[in-house]
Amino acid sequence: MLSWEIREPFNVFARSISLSTSNLSFCISDGLYEMDRRDRDNFTDCEFSNSALLGSNTQHSVEPCATQVILARDRSKFSNMRHLPSCRFITYKELRALHGPKASNTQHSVEPCAMQVILARGRSKFSNMRHLPFCRFITLSVIFLLSIPLLVASVPQDILSPGSSISVEDNSNMLVSPNGLFSCGFYEVGANAFIFAVWVNQSIGKTVVWTADRDVPVNGRGSRIELRDGNMVLLDFNSRLVWSTGTTSGQVRGAKLLDTGNLVLLGHDGSRIWQSFDSPTDTLLPTQPIAANLKLVSGKYMLSVDNNGSLALTYDTPEGHSKYWPRNINATPFSGDQPQGLDMLGCISAGNHIRYCASDLGYGVLRRLTLDHDGNLRLYSLLEADGHWKISWIALADSCQVHGVCGNNGICRNLMNPICACPPGFVFADVSDLSKGCKPTFNISCDKVAQAYFVEIEKMSVWGYNSNYTASTAFDVCRKSCLDDLHCEAFSYQYGLGGCTLKSSLYTGGFTPSEISITCMKLTADAAVQNIIDYKPHGPYLSCQGRGFSTSADTKAFQWNYLYMPIGSIFAVEAILFPLAWCFLRKRKQDSISRNDGFALIRDHFRKFTLKELVAATAKFKHEIGRGGSGVVYEGILDDGKKIAVKKLQDMVQGELDFQSELSVIGRIYHMNLVRMWGFCSERGHKLLVFEYVENGSLAKLLFDTASTTGALLRWEQRLRVALGVARGLAYLHHECLEWVIHCDVKPENILLDEELEPKLADFGLAKLLNRGKDVQMLSRVQGTRGYIAPEWASNLPITGKVDVYSFGVVLLEIVRGLRVSDWTVVDGEEEEVEMVFRTTVAVLKERLRGEDRSWLPGFVDPRLDGNFCRLQAAAMVELAVACVEEERSRRPNMKLVVEKLLNFL
Repeated sequence: MLSWEIREPFNVFARSISLSTSNLSFCISDGLYEMDRRDRDNFTDCEFSNSALLGSNTQHSVEPCATQVILARDRSKFSNMRHLPSCRFITYKELRALHGPKASNTQHSVEPCAMQVILARGRSKFSNMRHLPFCRFITLSVIFLLSIPLLVASVPQDILSPGSSISVEDNSNMLVSPNGLFSCGFYEVGANAFIFAVWVNQSIGKTVVWTADRDVPVNGRGSRIELRDGNMVLLDFNSRLVWSTGTTSGQVRGAKLLDTGNLVLLGHDGSRIWQSFDSPTDTLLPTQPIAANLKLVSGKYMLSVDNNGSLALTYDTPEGHSKYWPRNINATPFSGDQPQGLDMLGCISAGNHIRYCASDLGYGVLRRLTLDHDGNLRLYSLLEADGHWKISWIALADSCQVHGVCGNNGICRNLMNPICACPPGFVFADVSDLSKGCKPTFNISCDKVAQAYFVEIEKMSVWGYNSNYTASTAFDVCRKSCLDDLHCEAFSYQYGLGGCTLKSSLYTGGFTPSEISITCMKLTADAAVQNIIDYKPHGPYLSCQGRGFSTSADTKAFQWNYLYMPIGSIFAVEAILFPLAWCFLRKRKQDSISRNDGFALIRDHFRKFTLKELVAATAKFKHEIGRGGSGVVYEGILDDGKKIAVKKLQDMVQGELDFQSELSVIGRIYHMNLVRMWGFCSERGHKLLVFEYVENGSLAKLLFDTASTTGALLRWEQRLRVALGVARGLAYLHHECLEWVIHCDVKPENILLDEELEPKLADFGLAKLLNRGKDVQMLSRVQGTRGYIAPEWASNLPITGKVDVYSFGVVLLEIVRGLRVSDWTVVDGEEEEVEMVFRTTVAVLKERLRGEDRSWLPGFVDPRLDGNFCRLQAAAMVELAVACVEEERSRRPNMKLVVEKLLNFL
């Protein structure tokens, strides 16, 4: 039997050749004698071209049969082939002698074995080889024609034609996308169990991104996928129909797997009659939209488009769907009406002009958006180097926010990983699988209602089916409503608002330090409450009886308390009526005094201005000199002639105490590279801050003003001093303040320059204030300016001082280049995404910095400097900036280290 095996895709005539006929085998090592130059070039990449391969553990081995012939240029090639003692070796020179004019007298003969093969370009080459009667002669053209059907059978298909099929027993029989990234065929999920799926070839474990019917695997023998009558069907071993596309069109040309991973049925006109993108499982691929009628499902969790047109995660319960994401928006708003889904750039369009972006934003990365089995939505990026996936975005950083993560009645606490526990009176339903929740150790029936009581779990949020909600309700009324309702298992009560929520079922709970409501769970006297949990994160469980209510045993005494309480209250009011009246009359006078006392800690540093003073100083806020996310800045002159900058704060939702608390921090901050605060005004709802006036305005005006040549005034030495000053200011905020202050909006507009061009960082202290060493788990909105925002803002990760390091790195590159980062987006006359162009530029800089050649620096540094800069310093600044803008924040230096590096090369 003649066989021809191609081990790589068939491009030219051959790459790795093994020809065998029963016990006959012939290998080509370095090429063929008596072939013209063009044909020999076709064999220069042959796997056996280096005969040393035959002496190694190459996978393209030759069977050591007694009748093999190895052809090489000289006998030195055979030195590593001693493990093939039975093979015949022949050189080109010897072969030439065999069929040359003096062939009969040649000394270099080959034993005339019965099964040798001589391969030549044409039969005319065999005319001088008649003295080898036992050899087989075959031409290249004959081999090529014989091998065509075998080549087709061994190469994966790119289209499944009508009437053809894919068998589960042939693991090489599959569809492969033209770019080779995806394959479609039978995927093994267990012993003798397979699913028809699409998977990623380059990933470890061949990650599945779509399945026809993941819940019904088919047998490992006899199962097949067929395309017949315009319908793709999945049949089990007994020809039982398991799944089908449900199409009946007779115009189907075939099934094809596209480069995007989309499996489609194509019509003769090229139209898509059916596509897998319209029936996703738990994964979305780039360019795959999710319409209102589509959804991702993983267990009891689902991602779909809600009634508001936004993507939402829900938990499926017997009572209905419970939405748990998004809880609040922490995403990047964008303009335009895009369909929900994942784009090639790495952004998830969630509807209503909201999108979430990957930390490794940019093209050229294979990503997938997967709803994992734990109910969390994650965006994965494929690392081509090792085939592993990395998480580049996650919907919920706190896994305990996922409903049902600990099962019905379970309580979740996030300590690096979710920890499940049971509330008092409950035990785990299955200790080997805590996600199955907790079951009660008691039973509340009609005859046991009188024995019911409540226990409170502090700082716990409970999600469940709300059977009733009542606003402005007294606590005792709320408690009694749950007690009288046989189906009520717990109630939540919000103090101050009086919100009462009765819950007929509990499917998850989580500890929330900021929770303002309390949760009381109903138990009976026979409930086993001891040893139910192995930790007490918020102290002992408190009986809700201690809040002024009791069980039915003392209901009568409880009702008498309501009678006596109003009478006692009347006497109490009369006893203190006169002092209250006196305090009320003095309230307005004391209000101003008490408010000033609130600033006692900072009155030595700056003064309080009246609103009238600042209105006069700014000429009724006439001269605007700046505008930012926190407010508008106006120029002003005080009565003594001192120039000031007055910031009118906007969207300030803090109360007076919070405002005072922030000012007590800002007022104590003093550094030569930070804009000095001179005072404040808090009057009639207006909140204003008074700062020193910085003469030369912002760095942005001096650096980016293309309408004039003022940018050239910043010489190279001055730019270095600006960079060092800004770094020192940030280092002071991060490492030396009493409170850890994150700026959150470092950009050239917030860097002011005084008369000596000394930089002063403005607009600090108005973002989130943190205790040193802690993270912000979630801020109300994304802080900062596009182009300067660190990737963790879009990834829903905790915010640390490394966001300022990232922004500083961007500013440092702008100082070197003299061009705003948003202007880097114009490439070949076309505008591209800011993030994509920036990441591409950084990648190019990294590659260039690895080498010793610095000839590229003049083309990168601001051309207005006319080459007047130090190349060593420029290269060091670029290298430092690239380190600061690392996507993985753990790789970024802190600001103290940045200052040290700047000092080293200044």
